Amino acid sequence: MGRYYVTTAIPYVNGAPHIGHALELVQADALARYHRERGDQVRAQTGTDDNSLKNVLGARQAGLDTADYVDRLSHRFLDLAEPLALSFDDSVRTAFDPRHRPGVERLWNACLERGDLYRQSYTGLYCTGCEGFYTADELTGGLCPEHRTVPEEVAEENWFFRLSRYQDRLRDLVSSGELLVQPDFRRREVLSFIESGLADFSVSRSVERTRGWGIPVPDDPDQVIYVWYDALANYITGPGYGTDPKGYERWWVHTDQRVHVIGKGILRFHAVYWPALLLSAGLPLPTTILVHEYLTAEGEKIGKSAGNTVDPGTIVERFGTDALRWWLLRDVSRTTDTDYTEARLITRHDEDLVNTIGNLVNRTVSMVAAYRSGVVPTSASSDLTADRGQALARVNAAMTDTFDPRAATRAIVDLAEAANRYVADREPWSLARAQRHQDLDVVLAELVRTCREVARLLYPFLPGAAERLTRQLGGSGDRVPPPRPVFGRLSPRRSPNA
Repeated sequence: MGRYYVTTAIPYVNGAPHIGHALELVQADALARYHRERGDQVRAQTGTDDNSLKNVLGARQAGLDTADYVDRLSHRFLDLAEPLALSFDDSVRTAFDPRHRPGVERLWNACLERGDLYRQSYTGLYCTGCEGFYTADELTGGLCPEHRTVPEEVAEENWFFRLSRYQDRLRDLVSSGELLVQPDFRRREVLSFIESGLADFSVSRSVERTRGWGIPVPDDPDQVIYVWYDALANYITGPGYGTDPKGYERWWVHTDQRVHVIGKGILRFHAVYWPALLLSAGLPLPTTILVHEYLTAEGEKIGKSAGNTVDPGTIVERFGTDALRWWLLRDVSRTTDTDYTEARLITRHDEDLVNTIGNLVNRTVSMVAAYRSGVVPTSASSDLTADRGQALARVNAAMTDTFDPRAATRAIVDLAEAANRYVADREPWSLARAQRHQDLDVVLAELVRTCREVARLLYPFLPGAAERLTRQLGGSGDRVPPPRPVFGRLSPRRSPNA
């Protein structure tokens, strides 16, 4: 098959991870698992953005040395791998990974040699939360549109990148789809920003303002490389740009798809600034930028600065990995923000996993055990063939064409619902009482075949649950083990008189 490289954005580590980080990690993990199942060679990478002024300020507030503070918190993000059942192949911690600084310096020097870096004095409105400058026109009521804080007026001499030089090329790349931005309304947003005119932007900060934290500008010790220039480079320094030519060639230059999974708040950096830096350096661009919306709490974006974070580790402790992964992939909208509540998570888990998929598998295995002593019939039938084919096609389209995990998981649930309707229509218990053995074998064979397909399709989204379902269904063998429920209900059953 092909070669597929998928990355997440790397978060600042000025606070504990929250469910918004879990959303992006789980989405990217599902993509990686899906492509591995297709037979693609896959590299999935995440990491942490360590060289941020926000991290310096967080360390000062905590009364800790910056390096110790960043080291401690960065591990909290990477430690989400186990509770979220993540399968990333690599991670880059930008302050500590020995691959990173050489690659950033090489990227800087490549842009410098192209004549795209120059130094000048500058005064601008700076949002520490975004680590970026704004013009007055870009503010909302004088506030940063992302963090709703008043930007600080900053005046200093910095290095600048000639972004304006790449305006026409970037417009052509995005409008043609050569640099694919999805969903399409986000592509139009990027084009609108480009067509409004691209100004050169600052790519360094003074050592004084950064408190000396970050990667020094080559041959200019009074300046530190801008955190976004530094952070974006992780996508190529991880595979080996600047340190491992073979790894870099394999996973960036000669990969069929280079995919970034990001939140909407950092779209400009990934769809405009990052491609421009790569164009300047003469390096291949990402092929696809997949943009997700925000998770909210009572309509407000969940975030460290908002003080309304929800710890994904705590959710997993209470409800399990399956429940959280399923809600993130099954309930979160592709095009609008989604409010997180425990009630929504519980309802989605119990309706889909317990009542629909779990019930189907349990009743199928129970009937095979009761009517055929656990032996799976081999009768040929095409009763549910069309439903299985449609489910597979819908999952493939959702994961390769539109990147819509919600649509993919809906297709799996629909297949399970079709099989449950098949049980109701065929009434295998009636066939057993009437001793219509051949007809019963056809029904049982079709149900086992369909349940196994549900488990197979479910694997990228719920790997643990898919493996348990597969075991309950006897793998691909000719027997099933004694029935045992795979999913436990999260909400108590109501009595009929309640």
